[in-house]
Amino acid sequence: MNLSFRQLRVFLEVAQQGSITRAAEALHLTPPAVSMQIKEIENQVGLPLFDRIGRTLSLSTAGEYFVVHAKRMLGALRDAENAMSRFKRLEHGLLTVGMVSTAKYFVPRLLALFKQEHPGVEVKLVVTGNREALVARLQSGECDLAVMGRPPRELAARSEAFAAHPLVFVCPPGHELLRIGHPPVAALSPYPFIVREQGSGTRNAMTQFFGEHRFEPHITMEMGSNESIKQAVMAGMGVSFLSLHTVGLELKTGLLKLLDVEGTPVMRTWQVVHLQSKVLSPAAEAFRYFLIERGESLLVAHDAPLLRPQPEATGPGAE
Repeated sequence: MNLSFRQLRVFLEVAQQGSITRAAEALHLTPPAVSMQIKEIENQVGLPLFDRIGRTLSLSTAGEYFVVHAKRMLGALRDAENAMSRFKRLEHGLLTVGMVSTAKYFVPRLLALFKQEHPGVEVKLVVTGNREALVARLQSGECDLAVMGRPPRELAARSEAFAAHPLVFVCPPGHELLRIGHPPVAALSPYPFIVREQGSGTRNAMTQFFGEHRFEPHITMEMGSNESIKQAVMAGMGVSFLSLHTVGLELKTGLLKLLDVEGTPVMRTWQVVHLQSKVLSPAAEAFRYFLIERGESLLVAHDAPLLRPQPEATGPGAE
């Protein structure tokens, strides 16, 4: 069938009024125009939808069934119109976004851009130390949306990848490994490692990477904070494996150096997650679409320059 929503409205009005004339008056159409629409609908359906007795119309058995479906289709159209109008008029509302600590290095930037387009939306950020704590907050309903790496399989949740997540090895300036342009994983063997705690997404990615290369790192420190790890590496206490998003400032200023280890960067993905049972507010739906449609390009533009090799300084003033 090739019917329009306008034809469905005409059909339902005739069914309600039981008269072509009264339906025409209600629709501000002429009776011949209404009659023509009904005839076209019946031709498309291939069945008479009305029983005609004089000028009175009553629904046939097929017409009664068709009324149900016509109402459903128009109802779906109204739902779509309402949803789109809510986005067009998105001026107010509270948006609560939860994130693992690593995501705090870029999510605020994305939210700032989102706020430029929706200045009336109030934003609340919930930063957790690790994935498990964020899953608990998501489950309790404290967050509309969550930004994390691995989707939570323990919850009935909808997870959508929106951007690549590169993880890299970093060291202090002047480290001897920097003299090797592209060191193999085995070259890391003599050096102490400062790593994230068990259960964090960064630690899991590191463990998987080393497992694939059959390498056992010499772990001397385990910390639950990216900032603490960076300070320890800058102090010369070891090397580390961290999200590229967490070390952008230090790489740009030369406080840390990127180790171009074979097989890196290790690429993971960022996911935007919400409970399947939760009806998202217009503000949450709008930010979800924003992440999916624009998150990747915004992060790539910010992070791509950081992955370019940064040669050690030489000559006077070199560290």
